[in-house]
Amino acid sequence: MPRLTRLTPDTAVGASRDLLAELASRHGRPGDMVSTMAHSPAVLGGYLQLSRAMRRAKLDRRISERISIALQTRQGCGLCLDAHISAAQALGVDQQEIDRAREGTSADPATAAIITLALQLYREPTSITDEQIGALRAHGHSDRAIADVAGIVALNILTGSFNLLAGLTPGGDGDA
Repeated sequence: MPRLTRLTPDTAVGASRDLLAELASRHGRPGDMVSTMAHSPAVLGGYLQLSRAMRRAKLDRRISERISIALQTRQGCGLCLDAHISAAQALGVDQQEIDRAREGTSADPATAAIITLALQLYREPTSITDEQIGALRAHGHSDRAIADVAGIVALNILTGSFNLLAGLTPGGDGDA
């Protein structure tokens, strides 16, 4: 059961009302996560800005979705995990690779290496080594793609932790 109530453009105030009204006019009714984030204009605005920025990420989306699956498996946000599994499937990622992502790996060594990096950024960023970054480059990952991993991790921490705080679970119309 949700711990925080959803807001609408009619029930929100100030900047949140404006953000929700803009989203509703462009996309229809905002989903549970966004509508609940509206309690904090800072959180909602930050989420929207980071989400938009990460759409310009250089890292292949099939890889970023597997990173998100690995992260959300550990963080425990079922709403986010379901959303990222659906997105990966829509991008053509097969079930075996989705299962591997849940385990924090991939059959492709380059993808496995970047998933490992993301999990380290999530759990223990001080454990990342110069050699590890060199190995990512040797796998063909650009510095931009490597840097994008930090944004993917940050976005997953924000959405997953918010959904867990708010009590949002699969079965609603969540938009993680």
